[in-house]
Amino acid sequence: MALQAPAPGVKALYDVPAPAKLNLFLHVVGRRPDGYHLLQTAFRFIGLYDYLNFDRRTDGRIVCETTFPGIAPEDDLVVKAAMALQKATGTSFGAQISYQKNIPSGGGLGGGSSDAASTLIALNRLWGTGLTRQQLMQLALPLGADVPVFVFGQPAFAEGIGEILSPVPMPDRAYVVVQPTQSVPTAGIFSSPDLTRDTGYVKITVFTDWQESVEQKKQVGSNAGCALFGKNDLQPVVFGKYPAVQNASRFMQSLGVTPRMTGSGACLFVEFVTLSQAQAFQEKIVGKIACYENGNTAVVSNAWACPGLVNHPLYNW
Repeated sequence: MALQAPAPGVKALYDVPAPAKLNLFLHVVGRRPDGYHLLQTAFRFIGLYDYLNFDRRTDGRIVCETTFPGIAPEDDLVVKAAMALQKATGTSFGAQISYQKNIPSGGGLGGGSSDAASTLIALNRLWGTGLTRQQLMQLALPLGADVPVFVFGQPAFAEGIGEILSPVPMPDRAYVVVQPTQSVPTAGIFSSPDLTRDTGYVKITVFTDWQESVEQKKQVGSNAGCALFGKNDLQPVVFGKYPAVQNASRFMQSLGVTPRMTGSGACLFVEFVTLSQAQAFQEKIVGKIACYENGNTAVVSNAWACPGLVNHPLYNW
């Protein structure tokens, strides 16, 4: 998806994409004295999007027309992002905002963080505030640990609390993402006493060398192209607390694959070499969802086949 920057004088931006992300692996390697966890992970954007609309206002007000039960307008990350940019730049402009959610909440796909990042990027263009990518990333971090990577705009190897980002090339891949019938709040997982916090550090070169070796095997005909690096340290904790997520994983295993959870859950994913392979597997899942129940309750509520993205669709903005 290639988007052009708005021409001078444009007063609105519509259908601005905010892509989901996957954590291809997620290692918890320590914990800071302030309670934040030290992580190592690889972020990849995928072709599952929320879409946002922005109309420029001249009265300085930030008005979001889209609301969600239990979330006050001032607590919406999109509103927080707009207000952070407004405060940092001193612009007199405001914005009328609406958006369409397709990325499930509580899924570990970074939907709220992505929406906030796309808001920063889009309003920086619409308001003509002219901040650099690095300046936008500095505004992004207080909004949430995952927001900066969406502003960064490239697949990344992340360290620290997720804010130390290094670009990494990613091979062409496609993914099937499965949404279990439970959502998972992040805070409760990271605070669990069952979470291990001592996975050994890996160098970025270990990850990139591993990717290169997998690509070489793929080129000589091996089916190792769908292997995944490392693990997700949060997955055992989520499986222990949220049985529907574990049951969804078992359902996918019954179809002959080994899924991995993204982020703090609940969504699971499987990697494929081509989008057509992913689409065929997604159709298989959809055809069997109603047939696989646990205690008369379906364990999967949705599934998507998505391409892996080379870069964020707003990278050139």
